[in-house]
Amino acid sequence: MKKRIYITRRLPEEAVEPLRDQYDVRMWEHEGESVPREVLLEEASSAHALWTMLSDTIDREVFERATQLEVVSNLAVGYNNIDLNAAKENSVIVTNTPDVLTETTADLTFGLMMMTARRLGEAERDLRAGEWKSWLPMGYVGMDLYQAKLGIIGMGRIGEAVARRARGFDMEVLYHNRTRRHESESMYGFTYAELDELLTQSDFVVVLAPLTDETRGMLGAKEFAKMKETSIFINVARGEIIDEKALYEALKARKIWGAGLDVFTKEPIDLGHPLLTLPNVTTLPHIGSATIRTRLAMMALNRDAITNVLEGKEPKNRLT
Repeated sequence: MKKRIYITRRLPEEAVEPLRDQYDVRMWEHEGESVPREVLLEEASSAHALWTMLSDTIDREVFERATQLEVVSNLAVGYNNIDLNAAKENSVIVTNTPDVLTETTADLTFGLMMMTARRLGEAERDLRAGEWKSWLPMGYVGMDLYQAKLGIIGMGRIGEAVARRARGFDMEVLYHNRTRRHESESMYGFTYAELDELLTQSDFVVVLAPLTDETRGMLGAKEFAKMKETSIFINVARGEIIDEKALYEALKARKIWGAGLDVFTKEPIDLGHPLLTLPNVTTLPHIGSATIRTRLAMMALNRDAITNVLEGKEPKNRLT
């Protein structure tokens, strides 16, 4: 009898097909919506492997229901949707997909910085709506990236990749991280700063930290008040790291100049969310790793991890 794999979103057949001969592969039929909780629990009860998305809550209830489960492979770098303690207690291996999305997410981060600073989304929308009537001396003026000061909160792989790109714009790079990156400081000239110093000095503040107990809610009203009135805030990490209400108030009062957000506390974000009412906010639907090559590479990591575990081999990118 073939071991069963359950995939919680419809994925491209080219990513799934290599599994079909050897395993009983079942897959939620929709790409655009999460698998319902009751379906997830039912499928997990007979699955040997779960191929999951960041939007799936894989908690203690799932692990206790899934008595045959050997591995959960998450299509993301983050894994805060998975209860790792419960996985360990039930002897289930959990893997993720680091490294392959580093450069792609860094590209998106830099693109969001440029889009926000130069008001590209606003200008494009106005042109399509017929609002562009004349050239204006101060029409759509924004902020320069060239020779600006960039502050990065969370200097992991993606943070370093963003910082390297900033060198091409002659930006000065400050960073705040749990541990000093002495090699990067000596190799690239990046400067370590305490969080308060980074916030007060930076023209761009970019959040690229993982969501942990320490980072959850780390940026609120007190932190936004320390930023320059001309500064731009960018979040490509996790929405829960910031206090969205405090960010809204800071942007509305023009205590900071603008914000670019690829992530939100609740996803998809409600269309009535206050942040979406502000003209100085640029938003994206969590697309940091969204290139064809990168998403297929992430899926290949998931597929290989699942295959390795089910064949009794050690998988890469093991978390438990």
